[in-house]
Amino acid sequence: MSKIDIEESGNNSSLRARVFNQLQNDILNGKYQYGESLIETKLCDELGVSRTPIREAIRQLELEGLVMSIPNKGTIVKGITSKDIEDIWTIRMMIEGLAARWATEKMTPEELEELKEAVELEEFYTQKNGVEQLLKFDSRFHEIMYRASKSNPLMQTLSAFHHYIRRARSASLCSPGRARKVLEEHKAILQAMMEGDADKAEKLTIEHVRNASLNFINSIKQRNK
Repeated sequence: MSKIDIEESGNNSSLRARVFNQLQNDILNGKYQYGESLIETKLCDELGVSRTPIREAIRQLELEGLVMSIPNKGTIVKGITSKDIEDIWTIRMMIEGLAARWATEKMTPEELEELKEAVELEEFYTQKNGVEQLLKFDSRFHEIMYRASKSNPLMQTLSAFHHYIRRARSASLCSPGRARKVLEEHKAILQAMMEGDADKAEKLTIEHVRNASLNFINSIKQRNK
């Protein structure tokens, strides 16, 4: 038995999860492009695993709509299209305001402190123009808010959407002036939550998501000129 076979038999689910997460990230980050074939033997060599976790990961990716299996052609990457991202942002706009409302009503003092810290670190890296760290704390801001809503279905839905639009968010934060604007919007949402104003927090969050969507659409138009 090879080393990898021992690892698989000893911690099967963990290995499957790692392989799936790696392939999912590679697709969402653009390593594998739309229409590209995923070849099992090549993936085995790249990831250092046997075919079993690769096949299981591909089945999961197909369930998520990121790849499709075509008879006699194998597995083809579908990925996330610009239209998919626009749809996701539209859905986010409708339900993320609800997350902000519930978070304002249900947030613990500890979660509020977490949110303050995320905004403070976001401000620090905005001044430093550290895009990678900005993306990290932008995500943390939203993740804390989702968790504070105390709704597992809402949190899981929004977290999945946030993950899928990561590349678009990264490109958005690189556009001139957007990082500073995001910081201002997050500060305003935080202030509304600190004041316990659920109506205002909901309204500001909807505007925040709408602005992100418009910025993304504009960036696509600029690239296509």
